[in-house]
Amino acid sequence: MLARQRQAAILDRVRTTGGVRVTELAAEFGVSDMTIRRDLETLHEQGLLAKVHGGATVPGSSSTDEPGFHAKSVRQLVEKAAIAGRAAELVRPGAAVALSAGTTTAELARRLVDVPGLTVVTNSLPVAEILHAQGRPDQTVVLTGGVRTPSDALVGPLAVEAIRSLHLDLLFLGVHGITERAGFTTPNLMEAETDRALVAAADRLVVLADHTKWGTVGICSIVGLAAADVLVTDDRLAPEARRVLDEKVGELVVVASTGRATTEGTAR
Repeated sequence: MLARQRQAAILDRVRTTGGVRVTELAAEFGVSDMTIRRDLETLHEQGLLAKVHGGATVPGSSSTDEPGFHAKSVRQLVEKAAIAGRAAELVRPGAAVALSAGTTTAELARRLVDVPGLTVVTNSLPVAEILHAQGRPDQTVVLTGGVRTPSDALVGPLAVEAIRSLHLDLLFLGVHGITERAGFTTPNLMEAETDRALVAAADRLVVLADHTKWGTVGICSIVGLAAADVLVTDDRLAPEARRVLDEKVGELVVVASTGRATTEGTAR
C-alpha cells in the first residue's frame, strides 16, 4: 500500500471512530510504529487530525470535548454489542441496578428488557426510553431529573440528590476515557459528580468500556481504577493496558467480538 493510500485509510478511521492508536495502526497495516507516526505527522501538518500521545484524534479534540450520543452510537458497534452481552449475564431477576449514560449502557439496556422484576435507575434518556418501550410490565424504570448533556445524560444537583437516597445492587458505568493516572474520566464536570453519586449508591461497580477508551482523558476523574469491581472490555485492548488494568481493577473481563469472555488474572 502506498503512503498516500495508507494515510487516506487512517484519516477515514479517525473520522469514523474519533481516534486511533499508533500500535493498532502499525499492526493493521503491517508497518513500523515510526511509519505510522510519520503518516500522522503528515496529516497533522495538513490540519486533518490532531496528534496526541500514542495516536491521533479528530481536530479540536480535547479533554472537554463531548461527542453527542448519535455520533458515539455508530462507533465500535461489534465491541459494544459483545461487552453488553457479557454484562447482561451479571444481572439477576429482581435486582436493583443503575445504568449510567452512554452508548454501551444503552446497548446493555436492550439486553435487559426481558429480565423479570428488574428495577433500573438511570440518568440516561436513551436507556429509559429503551426500557419504557420494550421492557416487561413488571419492570420499574426510574429516570433522574437534571440538566441534559450532549450525550443525553441528565446531570447536576437534581440528579445527584435523587440518587443519594438510593441503595442499588449494581452500577453499570460507561466512561469517556481510562488512564492509569486519571482513572475513569468524563469531559463533563457535572456528569462526573452525578456518576460519583451512582458509584456511592451501588454495592458493586461494573465499568463497560471498549478498547478505544484506553489512553483517552476527560477533564474530570470519576473514580480511580481500583474502584471498579469488574471492568468489561474487548480483546482489541493493548497488552500494556491489559497489564495495568489487571493489576488495578477487581476483575478484568475481556470479551471477543464473538461474545466469548475470558477473565484476565485473578479476581480480587
